[in-house]
Amino acid sequence: MLRPFYVATLLVVTSGHVAAQADLMTVYQEALLQSADLAAAQADSLARQEALPQARSLLLPNIAVGAGVARERLEIEGLGSDTYNTNYYQANLTQPLFRAERWFNYQAAKSISAQAQVEFSATQQSLIIEVADAYFNVLRASDNLATARAEEDAFERQLDQARERFEVGLSARTDVLEALAGYDTARATRLTAETNLTVSYQALTRLTLTDYENLAGIRHEMPIMPPLPANLQEWVDTAAMQNLSLQASRLAVETAGDTLRSSKSAYLPVVDAFARYNNSKGGADLGGALSATNSSGDREQASIGIEVTVPLFTGGARSSQVRESSYRLTQSERLSEARLREVVESTRNLFRTVTSSVEEVEARRQAIISAKAARDATQTGYEVGTRNVVDVLESERNLFRAVRDYNTTRYNYIIDTLRLKQAAGTLSPQDLMELSEWLDPNYDPDRDFIPPFDEEEVQRMTMRRPSMNRMEMDSNEPSVPDADAQRIRNSF
Repeated sequence: MLRPFYVATLLVVTSGHVAAQADLMTVYQEALLQSADLAAAQADSLARQEALPQARSLLLPNIAVGAGVARERLEIEGLGSDTYNTNYYQANLTQPLFRAERWFNYQAAKSISAQAQVEFSATQQSLIIEVADAYFNVLRASDNLATARAEEDAFERQLDQARERFEVGLSARTDVLEALAGYDTARATRLTAETNLTVSYQALTRLTLTDYENLAGIRHEMPIMPPLPANLQEWVDTAAMQNLSLQASRLAVETAGDTLRSSKSAYLPVVDAFARYNNSKGGADLGGALSATNSSGDREQASIGIEVTVPLFTGGARSSQVRESSYRLTQSERLSEARLREVVESTRNLFRTVTSSVEEVEARRQAIISAKAARDATQTGYEVGTRNVVDVLESERNLFRAVRDYNTTRYNYIIDTLRLKQAAGTLSPQDLMELSEWLDPNYDPDRDFIPPFDEEEVQRMTMRRPSMNRMEMDSNEPSVPDADAQRIRNSF
């Protein structure tokens, strides 16, 4: 379980400050300080934890003192009347000896306090997910915008080429119109991507009250690994024991059980020990007729003892409270069971999703290579007359769709991995720190929106055979794969 940690809340009346460059941990630290949801959850947790000392106080001695002064008039037939002043002071001490109802309320308060702490820890985990989700949504939107820009440039080149071929009589006007339609669509996609990027930044601003201009990007070299341990049942067992929301629901069952026992114990006798002292001064003066020993009316009284109270009839209120508590216990048990099923389902699904994402990321990466080679081959076919412009435009769309799918799968893998740890109850800020090790402050989406490729992949993408000339490999000149890789990036 995460330890509850308490953060200071800053009251900010402006819209926040602007940060030129930020990374994941910087955003998280800002969110800890500025998150209104976290501050509210902290206040709620602290308030609910006060139920414990309040319940404990009802088992401890109760001491009270009092004093008063009064103006009184006494009239007795045959003796006369008198108006006089009286003043008194008193002290009472009561110690519960047997109050089963209060004892079980105290046990319920323990569970309430523990549940409040667990739920606050769950809110802290939710903030980790919320920050990571907002951060990587910005990176996803940035890569999508870079992809949309490259796609728009590619379709613009196709439009220019179609116009040139039409002007020299090598193609029909329909080719120009098809290319224009493709370019307009790509331009609309780019405009949508720009809006999505702006919107994604707003989620970070809401969390941190900071306007960010640039975020460190995630390197493509970040390892895409299956969950550890690799056994599904181990993850399910861990989640069943450590999931914070599940722990909270079990504590709610304990609270309901103690509340039911408290309601039933209301039928039992109540035993208190007491000590009382009273001193009063003043009295009527009726010629000494009231008291032969204390004509002034001064009195002092002290008592100590044990009181036993047996409830006999309360109009059916106790029976109703027992029934209500019984229903509440049944409700909390069923809710806990439902929560367990949800946690198990979520853990299994997330484990399988993360596991399949490992292969999917690599498959999406290979799809870029295949789509690039297909696009180049289609373009060549168009230039020699074996393919039409519709084929070329479709191959362009397939290529950039492959790039977007690759980046989406990569970011989904990161978020799903964090959500799996949240389901298992093991998520902590350390997971964000480990992700931060793979962030690159020099990441440029327009340059890095596609992954790097090795020599074999470059050869496949360019439809060329790898060179086996050792002298060429030992040359000080830039290697062919490096040059091809740069050319490939420029061609997107």
